[in-house]
Amino acid sequence: MEDGRKIFHGEIGIEDGKIIYVKEGQSGNSTGEGALCGREGGCPGMRNAQGTGAAWDEEIDAKGNLIMPGFKNAHTHSPMTFLRSYADDMKLQEWLFDKVFPAEAKLTGDDIYWLTKLAVMEYLTSGTTAVFDMYKLKKDSARAAEETGFRMVFCGDMNDFGGTVEEMEQDYLAYNKDPDSLLSYQIGFHAEYTTSREHMEQIAALAGKYEAPVCVHCSETKKEVEECRERSGMTPVAYMDFLGLFHNGGCLFHGVHMDDGDFDIIKKRGISVVTNPASNLKLASGIAPVKRYLDMGIPVAIGTDGPASNNCLDMFREMFLVTGLQKVVCDDPEAVPAMDVLKMSAVNGAHAMGLTDCDTLAEGKRADLIMLDLMQPNMQPLHNIEKNIVYSGSKQNVKMTVINGKVVYRDGEFFIGESPETIYRNADRISERILG
Repeated sequence: MEDGRKIFHGEIGIEDGKIIYVKEGQSGNSTGEGALCGREGGCPGMRNAQGTGAAWDEEIDAKGNLIMPGFKNAHTHSPMTFLRSYADDMKLQEWLFDKVFPAEAKLTGDDIYWLTKLAVMEYLTSGTTAVFDMYKLKKDSARAAEETGFRMVFCGDMNDFGGTVEEMEQDYLAYNKDPDSLLSYQIGFHAEYTTSREHMEQIAALAGKYEAPVCVHCSETKKEVEECRERSGMTPVAYMDFLGLFHNGGCLFHGVHMDDGDFDIIKKRGISVVTNPASNLKLASGIAPVKRYLDMGIPVAIGTDGPASNNCLDMFREMFLVTGLQKVVCDDPEAVPAMDVLKMSAVNGAHAMGLTDCDTLAEGKRADLIMLDLMQPNMQPLHNIEKNIVYSGSKQNVKMTVINGKVVYRDGEFFIGESPETIYRNADRISERILG
């Protein structure tokens, strides 16, 4: 994923959760087709960080499969797994206010804990090594993420129905104090249409205090944009910028309905846009102008949105939709090529989430990576691996997921400290209690 670097045969050394070397050329494993070497010592022909030739704790022969940075799901709502396929085929505003919000009001901290674990399992099976998660009761999601060994970036979710700026500041400081933690936090709020001007001005002041970006749902539907114009005389992007929310950059989730001035503001402020094509299609919200963003040099990342609106957490499906939809709406089969989409899913997602040390496989970066099985019918022949991943790849190709140097999923088995059966049983219990 590094600029100018193509796929190559070689090996990667990992120690204490970080990549300590990336070596091109034939490795010393049985096939010469690539290897992962874990924690300490050295693969044949290499030396460890201490300069000794001790054996590694584990050496994994990739056997000709692909090792790449993990996908970053840059917009999701993990605990909403309990709402999967509960309220579908509805308009966004009715779906949100009549079905989602009333059900969410019944959630407890213990519910959040188990529902987040269910989401983590699904993330791992689709090669996702980190998510940008917007939800309430973050301490319970944090406990689930830490116990499963999953990397999670929290996004502030304040709105007029819950949360305060004081709580947001506490979370910002608490989750960002340890740079080696699996957990971190970005300032954010739900949306312009659920948050008063007074609250948005308070959030802008907080972001200014820490020179921090602000992340928010924005311009997802025409209705949202039209009503904001009626209230403020401006689009959501222009109004929130007017209030000072984007003076230190930010991240817009969805970004579907934009006018020319919005693009200029986004470019000027260095804002990232996270596109969520499956959710936007299912809710008939529209198709984001991804090609125009890219043509203007605006960074675009990819998210699934939550399992209540998608309804799955599968980055492969999102990648195909990102490029396929742009080719149609732009009437251009060359629009948004596969390599651009791969970068969106891994590199751009990491940057939008503040995970600049998790974006590529390079010395000193976090060892968040996946192994994709190329010995599957949908990956053969190997004319172009990048295009195979985007155009024909699927979750069946995820052979292994590694986070912070630890294998958390391999060949259909989870290593997350909890049995799948226990997680499924608790998710069913929660769903039955709340939804009946």
